[in-house]
Amino acid sequence: MGLFSVALTIPGWPDVVGRMEVIKTDPQRRIGQSEVQAVLAMTDRPSDLDDEFGGRYARPMAAAFLVNTVAPYLKASASSETRKSMMSAASFLCYLTGWMAVDEGAHGRAQEYYVKSLELAGASGDHMTYCHVLRGMSVQAANLGHGTPAVRLANAAAEASPESSPRMRAFLAGQQAHSYALAGEKTNALNSLREAERAVNQAESQLGTFGGFSSATLAYSTSEVRHALGDVKGSVESLHDHFRLRDSSDKQRSNLIFSSLLAERQLQMGHLEAACSTWGKVPDAYPAIHSGRIDGQVAKIPSLLAPYRSNSVARHLLERSRDVSVN
Repeated sequence: MGLFSVALTIPGWPDVVGRMEVIKTDPQRRIGQSEVQAVLAMTDRPSDLDDEFGGRYARPMAAAFLVNTVAPYLKASASSETRKSMMSAASFLCYLTGWMAVDEGAHGRAQEYYVKSLELAGASGDHMTYCHVLRGMSVQAANLGHGTPAVRLANAAAEASPESSPRMRAFLAGQQAHSYALAGEKTNALNSLREAERAVNQAESQLGTFGGFSSATLAYSTSEVRHALGDVKGSVESLHDHFRLRDSSDKQRSNLIFSSLLAERQLQMGHLEAACSTWGKVPDAYPAIHSGRIDGQVAKIPSLLAPYRSNSVARHLLERSRDVSVN
């Protein structure tokens, strides 16, 4: 699977612009905008499956589509406009495939997809996807506990952003806040969090956009900042806010991830019954999710509850979690 590298060299925007113009084209094959639209439509399918069933389920489909269909399209003859559109579509698909690989637990592989996405974004002039990839790389580093690289990537994403709409500022500032908190930079973390709050307030009346950032997302970011700064109680309060604000149609995978985080932090506070109640939803839904991240969270439940086996509720949940982990 490859190992995550904190020292990965990230190509800057000027370095990737036009980098892939030297690719030789296949004169025997020609593509047009219909192929571009097909790639965009097909990208939505594994993305939806990833949200619902997890990265281990969806990533192989996206990867196969990249190799068998999109890669030959990139080498086909096309007009300049179509060629750029195809590279942009391929860049976004690479980004999503990397995101799925992160959820799968294949972090080195995810970085490979991310770097290829950056190159394709530069080749197509897709500055927006380039920015989103850097932010996604920061999320990966932060979730693995690497604060300093997460800050470097989050700041690079903010500096590369081609627009400054309120929702985009919130999207980037929220990640900067979490990264700063993990790196122990409390002042910068709180300043970035306030920036994200101001931007969300400005964007409340706007429709969601690609990578949209909502009040529910802000509550989650606030929870992560508070937890990284040692405020477990505040983190729990913000996660409750997240669940209160999140859309009822939000996907099962993120629901399980955030529920597991909430339960772990409730237990940290000594609220055993509340933690068991929150965790209680996880074993029933878990078998349908193919996610390395959730595998790890479920695998922790028995050891976290072992000291409380004398409590009947905790003992019952411990046994249920063992059963689903084995199956």
